Parts: sequence; structure tokens; C-alpha cells
Amino acid sequence: MLCAWSPTWAIDNWRRRNPPAPPSPSPSGATPPPAAAPEAPLALVETSRGTRRLAAVDRSAAALGLFAGQKAADALAYVPNLATAEAEPEADAQALLALVDWCVRFSPAVAPDPPDGLFLDITGLAHLWGGEAALVADFRRRLARNDLPVACGVADTAGAAWALARHGDGASLCPPGRQGEVLDHLPPSALRISEAACAQLERLGLRRIGEVRRLPRSQLARRFGLELITRLDQAMGEAPEALAFRRPANPWFDRLALAEPISTPDDLARVCGDIVERLCARLTAEGQGARRFELAYHRVDGRPQTVEVGLAVGAREAARITRLFLPRLDQVDPGFGVEQVTLAAFEVDTLSARQAALASEPAAGGGVEIAPLVDRLANRLGAERVWTSQAVESHVPERAVARRAPLSPEPPARWDPARPRPIRLFRRPEPIEATAPVPDDPPVQFRWRGQLHRVRLAEGPERIAEEWWKAPIGAVSAAHVRDYYRVEDQAGGRFWIFRAGLYEAGAPARWWLHGLFG
Repeated sequence: MLCAWSPTWAIDNWRRRNPPAPPSPSPSGATPPPAAAPEAPLALVETSRGTRRLAAVDRSAAALGLFAGQKAADALAYVPNLATAEAEPEADAQALLALVDWCVRFSPAVAPDPPDGLFLDITGLAHLWGGEAALVADFRRRLARNDLPVACGVADTAGAAWALARHGDGASLCPPGRQGEVLDHLPPSALRISEAACAQLERLGLRRIGEVRRLPRSQLARRFGLELITRLDQAMGEAPEALAFRRPANPWFDRLALAEPISTPDDLARVCGDIVERLCARLTAEGQGARRFELAYHRVDGRPQTVEVGLAVGAREAARITRLFLPRLDQVDPGFGVEQVTLAAFEVDTLSARQAALASEPAAGGGVEIAPLVDRLANRLGAERVWTSQAVESHVPERAVARRAPLSPEPPARWDPARPRPIRLFRRPEPIEATAPVPDDPPVQFRWRGQLHRVRLAEGPERIAEEWWKAPIGAVSAAHVRDYYRVEDQAGGRFWIFRAGLYEAGAPARWWLHGLFG
């Protein structure tokens, strides 16, 4: 586990969001301006419980004795030239998530450690850099290139890595299984316990983790509660610790490092095909298929460009998946060049081999043959715009149909063939003017959208009432009853119309058109 920590995270992000204005050019022949005065110490201020306090300080302010949590008035009295600005914790949190996404080049499993750190699970990945020390050096060098200094710690457990990052030498590596002897000389605050517990241990003269470990556990639990015991066991690997990874750990992940940065569309397409072929070869060897692929181009400035495609059914054909990516590569901005490409597969499941049908035999693939067409349409138009209908068990027509993904397994519900429904059902019924000789008879004619339709054939009524178990108590009444008719006019048009409510003497009937057959 690799833990990275930036002690000046909030300050660095504020300066990145508020760059200094460039100096104005001096007129030709004028005397050069005097050298700029040294930059004043900077602190970010926030309101905590009605009091203005320092939220973060830069290195020069810390060297003068200022610290986070100090009252702003006391800090200004001690350092009159202190420059202050309002803290922006929401912007810092967004920047941390962006850094977590950038770290996918080192590990697919990255977890934020707010407000100024993160964890990377580098198990089984260090050999790609030539060892853990080389991985940490490359990690720190890339961040330093972007003016972001970090301290790192590598250990078997997240707790030990956290302790080494914040209390080690900035690039500490713990040998496997030796957390105890490495952490024994660190202060108890390295165990991620509360400030009150740290102060109490200090009063008892316990200034090293090794001194705490030598005490009986029963006495520690009785005096300090379970927090100290839990954190100690987690650091030593004797208790589990769950991390909330930004992206869940995914074994179906591949990485392609490039010798030189690339930026041309042809090169982007070529490396896309190369990495897709590598991951699909692994899927084929394991008998698996995936329904979603995420391709990321990592630029030299640290900003990844992500492209994602989805499939209706699981697949592992490299050529087919590459064809889905290619039209989307025009969205990729390579900037000053792309130096690394990663590909992850999601919704991976077993994909059994199918025997192709003979040309003279009907296809029996359950829609698999049209999957490439569905995939192209969904990735070009949007997955939400490609769908098919499914039956839902409900008497109310508006609730009897729902959308589902194409080629997904059909639900057990079916439409009743004895009660046909129109192919096109309006989102909202449209009012019509209808004439019926007898209240329960179908209309002999009706006017819809200004056009008169004379009824030639009619069938009905089919009475549909509100589902009483879904309506509010006392809401089901005669007003929630509909009598539906299937009618055909003299021009051959077929309509689905209904009369709302029960017949009442002296009250005009209200007729509606709800759908069209064919």
C-alpha cells in the first residue's frame, strides 16, 4: 500500500487557482523596475464555531510558528505582514478527486484520504517500474513537475503507510511483515488517533508507539477505549481496514507505457487497437466477456482523457471493440502529448463459446447477431436513446409498459393477447369530441385534431379502474374508471379511445384518444 500526503495541499491549490498577475512591461528605455519584495507568508482562514481560525499555512508561515487551528487574530498580531485568504475546502476536495483519477496510471485502486492525502494499492504492480522505490520516485517526480511536493510511505497496511508518509522521511519503504519494528520509534499520533488520546498518552510519558505496544492490551482498552486498539491492530496488519476506492479494484485492467509522447489521430487510434487487443486476449484466455470498456489517455500534464463504450451483450472481439472506440477518439485532446494509455473492462462475466449456425438454418442466437448494430447505435446516439419495450404487470395502460436495454433478458411478464394494446401509446391521452347513441355503446363518430372520423367497426367496452392498492386511501372512485373501445374508421385507421368516468344523467361524457393501432 502506498500513501501519499501533501502538507501544503490547500495552499498549493489556492495558488494554482489564483496565479499572480504578470508584471506590466516597462516602456522602452525606462529604468528597470526594482527587484520584487519577498513574498509574504500566506495562510488560509475559515470560520469555525464563530471564530476565525487558520485552516492552512505555507512553509514560511509555519517557520514563523503559525499553525492550522490558530486564531486568526493571534496569528496577525504575531506576524503583522501575514497575507490571508478565504479557505475553499470544496475546491480542495474536487482537486483531490482529480488527483485520484490521475493516479490510475500507477494503480487502478486509488482511495482519497481527505483532506490532503490518498492511498494506492500497488500490490503486484511495483515490478512494472522496477521495484517499489522506483515507483515512488517516479510518482514524486511527476507530481513535483506540477509543483506539488508530496511525502510517501509504502507498507503492507494502510495504517503503516499513513504513519510513514506523515512521520517518516518522505519516501519511507517498510519491508514486508516488519511494520512493528519500523513504527516503534514513531510518535503515537502516527496511529491516526484523536488529539485527546495523543495528549493523554503524552501526559503518561508514552512518546513512542513501541512503548504503547508493550503495555497490556486490557489496560489500553480500559483507559483509551477501542479506538487505540483498533488503529494499532490495523497498522500492524492484525485487523482489517476497508478503504473506499474511487474505482473498485478491477483485475481486468491493462496499461501501455509509450516510449515517446504521441498526439496525432493515427497514433491515438493505433495504441487504442494495441491495448484493446492485449486486454481482449486476456478475456479470451479466461473465457470472459465484458459489457463496458473505459479507455484513458494520460497526457504529460497529468490530465487524463477518458473515452467509454458500452455493449448490449458481453464481448471480447478486439476488432469490434476498437471500431466502437474509433469514432469517439475525436473527443480526445492530446495536449502536449500522451505518454500512457490504460484500459479497464467492467461488467465482466463468463462468455461461453457459440457455434455459428449454417447459412441455411435460421439464426438462434437470441439477438446476438444484431448486437454489433445495437452497440454502434447506442454509442453514437446515447444508451438512453436505444431501448425496447417490456410488459409490466399493471392494469393501468400508462404503467403496463417500461423501457429496457436492448438484448437484455426478457422479464416473465407478458401482454395478454386477449386484450390487445396499441403499438403507439400516447404519453398523455388527447381529448376528442365523440357522439354515442347509448351511454355504454361505442361512439359512431369522433373529432380528433380538427378532423372528423366516422366509426365503421368497434369493439368494447373494456373497463379499467385505478389500482386501489396504489392510490391514496379514499381516492378510488367513479372518476378513476375508464371504458376503452377499439374502433376503426371508414379510412381504415384504428384507434384506442375511452370514456372517462361512469355515465351520469345530465352530465356530458368526456372522451379521450389514448393510442393508435398500426
